[in-house]
Amino acid sequence: MSKTEVTSKMNIKRSAKEVFEAIVDPNKIGNFWFTSSSERWEQGKQITLTYAEYEAVGTINVQEIKQDEKIVYTWGQEQGEVTVVTITFQKLEDNSTTIEVTESGWKAEDKELFNKMLGQKEGWVYTLSCLKAYLEHGVSDLRASLVH
Repeated sequence: MSKTEVTSKMNIKRSAKEVFEAIVDPNKIGNFWFTSSSERWEQGKQITLTYAEYEAVGTINVQEIKQDEKIVYTWGQEQGEVTVVTITFQKLEDNSTTIEVTESGWKAEDKELFNKMLGQKEGWVYTLSCLKAYLEHGVSDLRASLVH
């Protein structure tokens, strides 16, 4: 069976706490990723994410949270194909953080598998770039600029 996962990594010159909070805090996520998050991400919660620019709404189910270390959630229920996203935060000696995102779970027999995985990889690299620009330089207007 082929491996159906994509992984993206980026170093961000901020503490793991700051990087983690940018994702789970609904007051911060709109600066680099989704327009809004229905509430703070916590284990066991179902979160509604809105992308106003694309007239899209999605739901994630938070499976696991380890403060400043790890987030695991599932999404894609609305499209009938659930994938698992694992985000880890590695604290570095210079007080920066390596964030790694792995998404997995697509059906290996899907004829569109390559395109789906490529699209998700592109999306994760873009999201992490927007996160880096936001946290390191205060840039909060890159979100939703990626054209497909």
